[in-house]
Amino acid sequence: MRQPDRIIRMNTVQDRTGLSRSTIYRKIAEGTFPPQLKISINGAGWRESDINRWVADPVRWRPEEEADEAR
Repeated sequence: MRQPDRIIRMNTVQDRTGLSRSTIYRKIAEGTFPPQLKISINGAGWRESDINRWVADPVRWRPEEEADEAR
């Protein structure tokens, strides 16, 4: 059985990627890092699978929609 995708918060994303908070937000604006999901009025997080895909290949990472179109 497949595990559900976890939502991870900023501190975990920073630990896994080695990026600073400002770099993460800059890369999101550039379209080179997975965007966050709004999980509450004041909270946001990232899909763990999106961060894992970025860590595996940060240079060629693209949003899943664009990656599917390129195939």
